[in-house]
Amino acid sequence: MGESTVGQKKTLIGNVLGSKMDKTVVVSVERLKKHPLYGKYIKRRVKYMVHDEKNDCQPGDRVQIVETRHISKLKSWRVGQILEKAK
Repeated sequence: MGESTVGQKKTLIGNVLGSKMDKTVVVSVERLKKHPLYGKYIKRRVKYMVHDEKNDCQPGDRVQIVETRHISKLKSWRVGQILEKAK
């Protein structure tokens, strides 16, 4: 059977696209996926609604997000830390 991963939460790094909502930011996470036939790497992007309790994030910030319980219908991630502020 698989090993237990109690206490380990998924983390991702992405860029804040928008912060117009109260306590919520939209974060874009980009990853590279290899094409199954041609072997070329393709950029894939996913947008997440992320909980930002203190409304600290601004568009352009680079943030680390952490998986958490569902906070609302679309939010199951929260801001772990701001890695780089926008210029």
